[in-house]
Amino acid sequence: MQMPSEPALAPHTPSPGPATAALQVDGLVKTFEGRGEPVQAVRGLSMAAHHGRITALLGANGAGKTTTLQCAQGLQRPTSGTVRLLGEDPWQASADLRARVGVMLQDGGLPQSVRPGELLRHVSRLYADPAPVDELVERLGIGSFLGTGIRRLSGGQKQRVALAAALVGRPDVLFLDEPSAGLDPRSRNIVFELVRQLRDSGVCIILTTHLMDDAARLADYVYIVNSGTVAAQGTVAELVSAEQEAPLVMTVTLAPQQAHRLRDDPPWRTPRFADVEWSVKDRTVVLTGPLDAARVREVTQWATLHDHLPEALSVQPRSLEDVFLEVSGRDAR
Repeated sequence: MQMPSEPALAPHTPSPGPATAALQVDGLVKTFEGRGEPVQAVRGLSMAAHHGRITALLGANGAGKTTTLQCAQGLQRPTSGTVRLLGEDPWQASADLRARVGVMLQDGGLPQSVRPGELLRHVSRLYADPAPVDELVERLGIGSFLGTGIRRLSGGQKQRVALAAALVGRPDVLFLDEPSAGLDPRSRNIVFELVRQLRDSGVCIILTTHLMDDAARLADYVYIVNSGTVAAQGTVAELVSAEQEAPLVMTVTLAPQQAHRLRDDPPWRTPRFADVEWSVKDRTVVLTGPLDAARVREVTQWATLHDHLPEALSVQPRSLEDVFLEVSGRDAR
């Protein structure tokens, strides 16, 4: 896959800049009729996504992020609250609005009986000024399977075709659902570079993913959704350092014959570690909290008693995954 230096994928409309929200959601509520009582999937959620930025919406299954995005895309009608996409209500979207929005769905939305080349040429004819199909094919490495039926493609190949179809109209707003799913590392890096270039050209990109590393690498701003509302938000740097009293994570993995020591009499079970959270799984303990030098030294001294060195030991700041699990619950893993 090659990357031309001057892609013709920029949006039609000049970006008004990050000060203007391309997507504005205020007090969104969405209730579905259940077998018994109604189910409230979204509970007063508010968020914004801006031109020239990548906004990540993260949440465990059932947290409400998919319903939120469906309302933002005009696929569901809100029960209450307001949604404005490029200044319009997406539920009553005009043809002009739909032409300015690209949506890439994971493992969905592609007709299985056609070939990628046929699909992309057909989609391009729906727009007055589409992006060059040949360029998309080259950028995303689709050429080698352009004539293969979509049902016969691998998951990663389908992802690249879905992304190309979402980009044909040169959208001002781009929704990406798990864009790197099934991609090999080289293809993943090329997709990421393309997404960044689109961001830099002024496209508003709204990203959903279960891969915290992807969100940390790409997102300019992150919303973490839990129980139908925004539980945490900010840049990645802001989120991982949000709790100044608990900035570090320490992981210790012992050899199999020493694993019982994690439960015998470790220092984190003492009152001195009362404000440190910890969990043990198999041979590894993870401690999160105000781990100053004295506490780190106490743990390492305990771990090296009797010359039994741990197989692995690390101390690092909290990651986005740590924050996600704190917000969503450790069982969300």
